[in-house]
Amino acid sequence: MALFPECACFQIFAQVVFACIFLNFLWGCWNFIYVYFMGTYPDFHKYGKWSVVTGGTDGIGLAFVNKLAALGQNIVVISRNPEKVEKVALEVSEKYKVKTKQIAVDFGHGDIYPKIAKELEDIDVGTLVNNVGVAQDIVKFLKIVDHGGNLENILTVNAESLVKMTRLILPGMIKKRKGIVVNMGSGSGICPTPLLSVYSSTKKFVDCFSKCMHSEYADKGIITLSFMPWFVATKMSEISQPNFLVPCPEHVVSSALKTIGRCRRSYGCISHFLQGKLCEDLPESFVSWILRHILSRAREHVRGKPTVSQARSQQ
Repeated sequence: MALFPECACFQIFAQVVFACIFLNFLWGCWNFIYVYFMGTYPDFHKYGKWSVVTGGTDGIGLAFVNKLAALGQNIVVISRNPEKVEKVALEVSEKYKVKTKQIAVDFGHGDIYPKIAKELEDIDVGTLVNNVGVAQDIVKFLKIVDHGGNLENILTVNAESLVKMTRLILPGMIKKRKGIVVNMGSGSGICPTPLLSVYSSTKKFVDCFSKCMHSEYADKGIITLSFMPWFVATKMSEISQPNFLVPCPEHVVSSALKTIGRCRRSYGCISHFLQGKLCEDLPESFVSWILRHILSRAREHVRGKPTVSQARSQQ
């Protein structure tokens, strides 16, 4: 007789566990549909007339510049190369009939922010895209070439610039109680990524920082998005031909902008969401092993080409 109550309790417990798992599955399906199928572009003008994009002359940054301009936003292009900045600003202004502002600075230097602050005076910034970033060579940590402060440059550009640009622009957004901040992370920041140890760690920081900003300032009307794409067909990734798993920057940016306000972390597009979800749900050690295998093959492919410290940046 004593076994009956125990069996009944076990059945109830099992049913509750099953119900929780099933409800979690349904919530995940609904969230996926809500974020990646039902999204529309925000009314960026409601937040401000200007969008600031760092690293806006190549790849994903350039795609952000063009898409935001196509949606009617005036654009501040901030990047390292003065000629590229001027070229992009003029092309965008002529093509989309919007105002542009050019700021040529190297985010590897920490003394640039007073200049940026002065240039942004009296500009109604509604959207900030912290996109600028540099990669590293696909090697083990101790084999990273550190001449010319390469390691420090990765940390400064990928992490410090994000913090300082946000600190520069966020007060104005809080004052008017509205603003959008998009922080450029990477799928490599989802889990430990061997052979990209420093780069992936900086992108993990981007994700964590973004979620902290969301928690601290959502009640002030600030929308913060951690944008964590996987491989995109850009100069930085050295992949020239886009496909379903490796989309072009225009596609992933267009999709990512539609997820603003619908989630805290966006993979941008459906194919990258599927890759990210696998990395979230599979054992971390297994995912790291797979990533190491993929990157080892990629290293063989690029061997003999200039190192990323020489050729691959989004400044």
